[in-house]
Amino acid sequence: MPELPEVQAHAERLTEAFRGAVLERFIPISFTALKTFDPPPEDAVGRPLDGVGRRGKYLLLGFGDRTFVVHLMQGGRLRVDDKQAAKPRGGLARWRFEDGRALLLTEAGTEKRAGVWVVAGDPLGQPPVDDLGPEADTIDAATLKARLDGSGQRLHGLLRDQGTVAGIGRRLANEATHRAKLSPFAKSGSLDDEEIDRLVAAIHESIGEGLAYERTRDDMSSSKERPGNVHHRTGEACPVCGDDVRAVEYRSYTVNYCPTCQTGGRILADNTTSKFLK
Repeated sequence: MPELPEVQAHAERLTEAFRGAVLERFIPISFTALKTFDPPPEDAVGRPLDGVGRRGKYLLLGFGDRTFVVHLMQGGRLRVDDKQAAKPRGGLARWRFEDGRALLLTEAGTEKRAGVWVVAGDPLGQPPVDDLGPEADTIDAATLKARLDGSGQRLHGLLRDQGTVAGIGRRLANEATHRAKLSPFAKSGSLDDEEIDRLVAAIHESIGEGLAYERTRDDMSSSKERPGNVHHRTGEACPVCGDDVRAVEYRSYTVNYCPTCQTGGRILADNTTSKFLK
């Protein structure tokens, strides 16, 4: 799933390419695409695009006081639609502009969970983004400490909770815990101040690295293309200590870690019923 760096860089690209373009029509190609009915998307017709912003992993297409909030989910992409086919493969929704150009929201796979919300007024105080936590790229140690305090949840899972910190997914959770030299299965509420300081620095560094890479591209990267030390690197040598990068596999995702850097050399059993390390 695209995370903060990928979504932010893509918002910047779309703003540069489409700012000022006047919306001619919004077309929901799939009945699953549009998640709201009021206000209607037609309210934005005839208005220029002010720009594309971001909140967490959401894209915000602003047309005056009407905003299209877009979540790409796992396989979604919002790209320039050169062909404008009647039935584009994986097509969910299209924004067509008066200058003849268009943007197309697509989603690979069969789940079709990507979606579009239309909101009036300030989008940040309304669903679906009103319950998001602080942005991961600006969160400080005091704020993170307050959100971790007393939690018995495992660190990797809590970092991916968008209500705790907005913008972190599987890759950034893997990378940040590795950089901070913390077990991904540590109890979040047990971290001391020094560990939280390391974690905040690691989050910012991982996001900065990812954003710098994304800004070199013309389109959003795939997960395996993104930079990092451990994510998608099972069996490779850790660039910090040389130990083998290990994995704990789940049905829909993988937790990667380095035993030497993060778990005192101990290897976590690769199944979900194991007793994980603190």
